[in-house]
Formats: sequence, C-alpha cells, structure tokens
Amino acid sequence: GSLFLTYEVLALKKAVTLDTQVVEREKMKSYIYVHTVSLDKGENHDPFSTVDIEDHECAVWLLLRKSKSDDKTTRLKAVQEMSETHHWHDYQYRLIAQACDPKTLIGLARSKESDLRFFLLPPPLPSLKEDSSTEEELRQLLASLPQTELDECIQYFTSLALSESSQSLAAQKGGLWCFGGNGLPYAESFGEVPSATVEMFCLEAIVKHSEISTHCDKIEANGGLQLLQRLYRLHKDCPKVQRNIMRIIGNMALNEHLHSSIVRSGWVSIMAEAMKSDRIMEASHAARILANLDRETVQEKYQDGVYVLHPQYRTSQPIKADVLFIHGLMGAAFKTWRQQDSEQAVTEKPMEDEDRYTTCWPKTWLAKDCPALRIISVEYDTTLSDWRARCPMERKSIAFRSKELLRKLRAAGVGDRPVVWISHSMGGLLVKKMLLEASKKPEMSAVINNTRGIIFYSVPHHGSHLAEYSVNVRYLLFPSLEVKELSKDSPALKTLQDDFLEFAKDKNFQVLNFVETLPTYIGSMIKLHVVPVESADLGIGDLIPVDVNHLNICKPKKKDAFLYQRTLQFIRETLAKDLEN
Repeated sequence: GSLFLTYEVLALKKAVTLDTQVVEREKMKSYIYVHTVSLDKGENHDPFSTVDIEDHECAVWLLLRKSKSDDKTTRLKAVQEMSETHHWHDYQYRLIAQACDPKTLIGLARSKESDLRFFLLPPPLPSLKEDSSTEEELRQLLASLPQTELDECIQYFTSLALSESSQSLAAQKGGLWCFGGNGLPYAESFGEVPSATVEMFCLEAIVKHSEISTHCDKIEANGGLQLLQRLYRLHKDCPKVQRNIMRIIGNMALNEHLHSSIVRSGWVSIMAEAMKSDRIMEASHAARILANLDRETVQEKYQDGVYVLHPQYRTSQPIKADVLFIHGLMGAAFKTWRQQDSEQAVTEKPMEDEDRYTTCWPKTWLAKDCPALRIISVEYDTTLSDWRARCPMERKSIAFRSKELLRKLRAAGVGDRPVVWISHSMGGLLVKKMLLEASKKPEMSAVINNTRGIIFYSVPHHGSHLAEYSVNVRYLLFPSLEVKELSKDSPALKTLQDDFLEFAKDKNFQVLNFVETLPTYIGSMIKLHVVPVESADLGIGDLIPVDVNHLNICKPKKKDAFLYQRTLQFIRETLAKDLEN
C-alpha cells in the first residue's frame, strides 16, 4: 500500500502542470486567478508551464484529483479526507475552495468536521436598480411569477403580499404610515420603514410558488437567488425571515437542473455556516437544502415541511430504521418536541449541556441514544379558528392532509426501512389516516410492511371537548375544520377509529398510548381537559396516564424522566431485531 501511494505522489508531481504565478500567489495566501481562455479551437493558447511542487503540497492536489475521479467511492473518500484535515495553511484551504467541483463543495458542506475556510465568500450581489429597494424588487419578483397552476391559497398569499407592498410603497412616498390592507396598524411616524412585515407576506407567497417546479425556474431566471441572498443578509437578526428564505431555496433544490445556479450564487457557503449554528431550526433548514443538493449520497428528496433531525451530515454510521415525529394542532416540527420549560431551563444556555436542557429532544437525546436511526420531523399549518387561519380558503381535512403528508414522506424514502411513528394530538389521527391510505395503494405497500410501531401522545381517538367550547372562548367562535373533525360526534372520526383498530390488530402493530391527566389553559378564559383518558384509549397497546397537561404530554422534564425513558424503551424494543441486523 505504501509503495503504491509513493508511486501516486511521484506520478502526480511529474504530471501536474500549473500556472507558476498561481502557485506563488497561493504560497502568499492569495486566491487562484483563473485566466480567461477563448473556446475557439483555432487559437493556440499555452498559458501553463510545468512546475515542481513541494512534497507537502502533493497531498492537496492528490485529494483534488481523487475528488474528481470517475469512481464514486474514490470521490467520497477524498471529500472525507479533506473534511478531516485540520493542519493545512489558509491558502491550501482556499486552493481547494477555488479548484473543487460542485459535488465536492456540497460534500464538504455536509461533512461535520469541515473547516469553513473551504468555502469562499458568495460572489458580489448585483446593485439595486436606481430608486428601488429590496422590498420593491421582492414585490416585482413575486409579480413576475406565473399565475397558473395556483391553488386558492397561493392566490391568496400572492394577492395579500402585492396589496400590502403597494400600500407600503405608497406610504413611504407619502411620508406617513396608514393601516395596512390586512388591518394591521403600522407605525405612524416615517422614521424606519417596517418593511419586514411586507417582506414576510411576499416571502410566504414565494414559498408557495416555489413548490411548483416551473415557478422555481422563473425565480432563478429573474434573479431570485441573488435577491433572496440580499434579504438573508439584511435580516440576519430575524430568524423567521431567514427560515422562509431557506424554505424557498430548499424547494428550489428539489429541481436538479437548478443545482448549478444555486451553487454559483454562493448558497452552499452560506448553508455550510448555518449547519454549524447552535440554533436547531436554522441548522435543520440548512441541512434540508444541502441534502436536496447532495445527489452523491442522498437518493431521497425532502419536500417543504420534512426535516431530518438526524443524521444531518454525511455519516459512516449505517442507518437501520426511521422514527417519524408528527405534531398536532398549533404544533410545529421543532417546538412541539422541546423539553418541558422550567425556571432552570430559562436561566441556562440551551446548547451548553443538551442532557440538561434541549429545544428538541428527538435531535439531541434520541439521536445520541439511538445513532442508527434516521429521525424525521414534519411540519404543516393548523389553526384553532377560521379567524386565525393563515389562509382563509385553506380548509384542509384530516383526509386531505394525510394524502399530502404521505406523498411527501414517501418521496423522503419513508417505507424503505423499518418505521416507528410518534405523534401528538391530531398528529395521531393523521398517522392513522396515512396508514389506512397507504394500505389501499400498491405503490405505498412498503410503508405498511415496514411499520413496526406507533406512539400516541394524547391522541383523541374518540374525540375532544375542544370544539364543544367554541361558544365560550373568543377565538373559537368559528372553529376550524380540523377542530370540528375532533368533535365527539364526528362520523369521520368514528369511521377512522373503527377502521384503524381492525387494521392495526390485523397487522400486529406495536402500540403505546400516553394521556394527560391535567387540564390545559386555552387562552386566558377557559381551562380544559383536552383529551380525556377514555378518548386516548385506542383499544390496543398500553395506556399510560401522566400528570401533565395536553401541551406537555410530549415534552419530558429531563432526559431521565419516565416520559422519555418509556418512549426510548418502546423504540428500542420495537426495533430490536432491525437494529441488531
């Protein structure tokens, strides 16, 4: 082996031809300046000359050559070796950054140990047009997108964003702020323009557009990648704006023909840094973008709302099973699964000791206890009331949402490995409906065949009192469709329960049920036992009452708490044979 390596190095020294000025510049920790060469074959260009490379430089060039090998295994090993190297000089990292191809760059961004010096700063952004602003250009980008293939909600978001933008611009020119078209009171002075509000409307609309491939092409063609990058930098202190921008880039990355544009615009460098963030939400959004760009090691595609919590980097650890987390009403992919808040947690810095406090226990505790799992959390919009709906036309039933989620999860490769589903509240009803839907479709049979077990945290299998209190609390005067479907007299809920119970018994799914015993405050007016014990009883599996309220039933107080330890025990026992193989 050592003889072959020596031959490789010596052969490389003889074979490499470089611009001698480039080498000297790199030794001075500068950049490689690439000569512009005509593509006319008739012209004779010979700007390169042979140069001897010092022995300590050979490793860099050898790795670069291997990273461009036709053999995939060789390429991956070269990227891994690059990422694990921490003794190079600055100019050697910059040399790799200048000379590597997009696959290598993406691989380095998805390697946990990679030095950020591998990533060049994004190219300079184009100047804003005269008498324009980022808000105006964002509005123009949105207005330029096709109005075809739009559902009612995309039309709603687009209309709302454009009307808010128009009023904002008019107010700027008039020098005073008025009430926005959405009834939102703006500042009465004209000191600092509250453009973030308007930009959020535009971004939410563009998020919806970016779910359509042809609209992604328009976003790219109209300079959207650069404009979104400008906004990302401007709002570095506004995580919500940045997350919406990352959702758009993540959706665009689902289209492989746009990968070169995304790389050229500098987004890989930005996401490589975001991956190392202490903020779990930021890192997870970045991980989704880079996974969608990484066609070397990732076959799955992660659509909007599907987040891999573990592993977020390339890993040599074999992944043997999937654990999926599905939140409930008013929940989210991250906040639903945080540790139960306490006075101690507030005073501690969350990332200093994740065993003591975590903002997402599946990513920290479960990933550490079961590293052979792929852990996925999904997110979807839900509302308690039609008054609070983010889209008034969006009246999605459990059946509609289950089809949508099932399609996204299958695209993410769910069903290719053994699966345990973990759900809270209405999320459990979605899981039941998804599995019943999958059982009727031959192309989804893998999802059923690989489902090993389900954990239900306070799932209202037989309905909830929530809808019945609609007349007693202001924002439930017009309960949303989701809330109505949770009513105890809902025919759809009864049919779902009866069908799933028979189905689960036939498939011999392992089941664990938890249920709250304490009431939950809904707003400031009413205290409600959201899911009573009798409603949380699926009819199979253990039913364990826990002295917490509905919101905290899925939030363990600490890592050694019964709630987490019993969950961990169920996962290990249910997947025991699969994890051993």
